[in-house]
Amino acid sequence: MNLLAPHAHSSYAASVLLYFMMMVVMMTPALMPWLRLFGRMAGDAYPGRKTALVVGQFTAGYLVVWFGYSAAAATMQDGLQYFALLRLNLSVGMTVGGILLITAGLFQLTSLKEACLAHCRSPLSFFLARWDGGPRGPFKMGAHHGVWCVGCCWALMMLSFVLGAMNLLWMAILTSMIVAEQRAPRRWHLGRCFGIAFIAWGVALIVIS
Repeated sequence: MNLLAPHAHSSYAASVLLYFMMMVVMMTPALMPWLRLFGRMAGDAYPGRKTALVVGQFTAGYLVVWFGYSAAAATMQDGLQYFALLRLNLSVGMTVGGILLITAGLFQLTSLKEACLAHCRSPLSFFLARWDGGPRGPFKMGAHHGVWCVGCCWALMMLSFVLGAMNLLWMAILTSMIVAEQRAPRRWHLGRCFGIAFIAWGVALIVIS
């Protein structure tokens, strides 16, 4: 099932909004451990301020960064459409899909990916090192975390174009992969395993295209 296909020719703003909604749905499971911990710490750190309010500020900062990514995704969609590389179900052909898979796979094997993933696994370390008790502190910390989160997940999100943007099954698979990367023991090297699988899949698509 594809939620975006009927709107493929809608305005850019509508496309950004749809991608943003997708990002919110996909990233919420990965964000929840951060919100729970921040909520417990915020009660004492912001006296006189409601915990729900400061948690909302943190969430808003996080989502602002993902809104920026949503604008980039909508721009990428427009570019693919302009060059006639996008099908009606908002998926790309096998050759372009193979290139996207290989690109994502190679990124999964980089030290930058590992650094971003290490950040996403360690909310307590982040809060202890980067805590900001100022009036805009929760928002700034949320945005800071959002930047790391986008750095960790942008390549996986880009793969939505392989099987169709907003494809519900593909969204569920990618969300599961994001959460698994975050919570699996480090010794499993799950991110690298995904990377090798993406590269093999991408090469296979290019060879048979």
